[in-house]
Amino acid sequence: MVLGLTQNSDLKKTTSQRDLVKEFLTYIQVEKGLARNTLESYARDLARLEKWATRTAKPIQELTRQDLRHWIAGLSREGLSPPSVARAVSAARGFFRFLMLDGHTKNHPTEDLDTPQRFAYLPQFLTEDEIDQLFAAPDTSTEEGIRDRALLEVMYGAGLRVSELVSLKQAEVDILSGLVVCHGKGSKERCVPIGKSAVHWLQQYGGVKANYGKATSAYMFVNRGKPLTRQFVWSMIKRYAAKAGVRDISPHTLRHSFATHLLQNGADSRSVQALLGHSDISTTQIYTHITDRHLRSSYDKHHPRARVASAGDKKTKD
Repeated sequence: MVLGLTQNSDLKKTTSQRDLVKEFLTYIQVEKGLARNTLESYARDLARLEKWATRTAKPIQELTRQDLRHWIAGLSREGLSPPSVARAVSAARGFFRFLMLDGHTKNHPTEDLDTPQRFAYLPQFLTEDEIDQLFAAPDTSTEEGIRDRALLEVMYGAGLRVSELVSLKQAEVDILSGLVVCHGKGSKERCVPIGKSAVHWLQQYGGVKANYGKATSAYMFVNRGKPLTRQFVWSMIKRYAAKAGVRDISPHTLRHSFATHLLQNGADSRSVQALLGHSDISTTQIYTHITDRHLRSSYDKHHPRARVASAGDKKTKD
């Protein structure tokens, strides 16, 4: 009998000490199929929330809407950018929705939470001239330079994330058709066209890959026979940017430039959304803010009446 009571007590203790955050992360990995990078971001955001809940002496599942408002304000004070805060709130929303579905709470405290404006900043992009300068930086008289030029061309030509680039397989690049198949966030597959310039440099790279890397590697871009890492690509782009005299950039700058240049040259936002693999058009619309600014600048610079004030008020003197 005593043993039975002890088992019951242990069961209650185990239930109360369940790692709900870990259960949620397992749930979204299995049910939603989110990419590893997204899972890691959610894990970091919820770790912040758990740490904050501990300071308030409350279990995370008992946090109220008011508690979460204070948490959001704290994230901003810590210096997190508006998009980072918005992502953290998104992680919290998913977590509390999971708690409701699993019966751990009857309330959804993250509903109607205010978050910083998504478009409080504009992403950095290169001009077309700066793209030309950057692409001229690799020494294409060497096998390494040919590989790096091909990498830059494909990354910009298809608007790839760095994670999509390093995981790109040889079989997912159709040079004859000028198409690249990549796997984005949530393992979503999309097919993106690439231009003649990218195709040309891929052909050049194909001719030296056997000597430089490993001809039989399943991965498109390799270094000593092994697939590239995100850190490798990051440092490579930084190095070439410095050599070309281009402002400090990251791999994602090429993706931003891809989207911006398409819109600036007349592409519609729905097409750009599909090419980028955005599930929500509002994510793509950040680039329309950039192009709006570009159009305003072009108008002010080139329209003959843009800087003329009160031209009709001039009086002709006798």
